[in-house]
Amino acid sequence: MKARKTLIALSLLVSSMATAPAGADDGHQFPQGATFSTLITTPLAIEGMTGDNQGNLYAPGRAIVAGAACPVWRINIENPSLVLVGLIPAPSPTGLCAPLGLAFDHAGKLFVTQTDRIFSFFPNADTPPVADLFATGVPGTNGVAFDRDGNLWTSDGTTGQGRVWMISPQGVVTEVFRVQPMANEVNLVAGVGGVGRDIRNLPPGTITVTPASRNAANTAGSQPLVANGLAFDEDGDLFVSDTARGAIWKVKLDRRGNVQSTMGCDTTFTANTLCLDNLFAAHPLLEGADGIALDRAGNIWVSANERNAVIVVTQNGRQVIEVFRNTPDAVTRLRNTGPLEFPTSPVLSDRVFCTANADLNRRDNSPTTAGEIGGAGQNRGKVTCLNQGLSVRGMTLPVR
Repeated sequence: MKARKTLIALSLLVSSMATAPAGADDGHQFPQGATFSTLITTPLAIEGMTGDNQGNLYAPGRAIVAGAACPVWRINIENPSLVLVGLIPAPSPTGLCAPLGLAFDHAGKLFVTQTDRIFSFFPNADTPPVADLFATGVPGTNGVAFDRDGNLWTSDGTTGQGRVWMISPQGVVTEVFRVQPMANEVNLVAGVGGVGRDIRNLPPGTITVTPASRNAANTAGSQPLVANGLAFDEDGDLFVSDTARGAIWKVKLDRRGNVQSTMGCDTTFTANTLCLDNLFAAHPLLEGADGIALDRAGNIWVSANERNAVIVVTQNGRQVIEVFRNTPDAVTRLRNTGPLEFPTSPVLSDRVFCTANADLNRRDNSPTTAGEIGGAGQNRGKVTCLNQGLSVRGMTLPVR
């Protein structure tokens, strides 16, 4: 086992850092010389996105006015326009509506995360409904995915605790496991401390550069998010993207949703914390891994937000491949001019790959004013799609 893990680690280290085809043992090639085009821009920022297996994308806008509801738009890939199909209520008259992940169940009902609760509704372009409250008690709820039994799974996002919950069709919430946080809390004094690592994004973080060192100049840019995007494979196992580590975790589950993967190896974390041997792939190309989506061969497509890149982890974790990354501007040498502007949520619609773009001010996407969105008088969000068709179709969701 130890030798096998060493071989996997070595293969990841020698994976190509540029656009490259998968090896012959993967059975097909990924797009070479990939290019992206804007499908549509949105007046509000978007982060989450899903599809309906009929060539339509769905994305919720994030409100900029306190107390205002958030629109959920349907976007047809062949004939793109923003069609209002539902509304997510604001958390309070003075709070901002800020939806993230969303997913369809088997009945065609759409479930959308919002701060610490989840809403649901049947999309209707003729009479867009206000979504109903489905579940509460999921602070930071972010990525979502349905298992084959109709349970909704969700991650805790930027809270950084790594929690993943299962929510029954009746709305009963159960914490199932945790992705190991970047630091434990055994030495906290008045909430300050931690033993581990603090990953920072530059910008907004900065460093002081001298001939002898490259040390932090401020405390901005911390990235604690370890449980982000979720996706099930056809075997019923769950993949979780780890934004801070640049990694994908694989969690083996039985038919009842019980974790079969090892947990509790490190007693400084909760007993339901995954052991590190459940890391499926870890690679610098995956830094900023956000949303994930699987194709029918089991390859994992990743929107790497802070790198303005799209990455594929091949089946069984054999290779980590960069399909596309923004080219640096010839003058500024920054990668913030597009076409990707902080890509967040990938969707594989048959043979078409699209991703939402949130245009946040981090790392490769900083400053946000240089691209197609986010500047003065510009729209705030967009969907970009790969111009080349996929060799392998996307998985039909939800899994069955």
